[in-house]
Amino acid sequence: MDPGTAEEHELRHVEKDVLIPKMMREKAKLRCAEQVEAFTKCCQENGFLMVLKCRDENAALKECLTQHYKDPTFYEECKQEYLKEREEFRQTGIPSKNRQQKVPTSM
Repeated sequence: MDPGTAEEHELRHVEKDVLIPKMMREKAKLRCAEQVEAFTKCCQENGFLMVLKCRDENAALKECLTQHYKDPTFYEECKQEYLKEREEFRQTGIPSKNRQQKVPTSM
């Protein structure tokens, strides 16, 4: 095994405890879009009463998100995606969000 390879896959504390969990939260919200939408709609319809009236929607959302947060396969998927983005950044010096943007066309 190439000695540099092991280092490439090691994660710093901030990557393990902050950056990958952040990616997991963002992806879990997308996977729980139905529950997010139901909870948001309930909150918008009930204003200050949302604390009382949106308990079921909130519980469903929390359950969906927690399922993803506790899934080791989902964590590994996000970790591999993070490592890929990190490697691309190291090669290009361009953050992934900037690489994915389309070039504006002139009018």
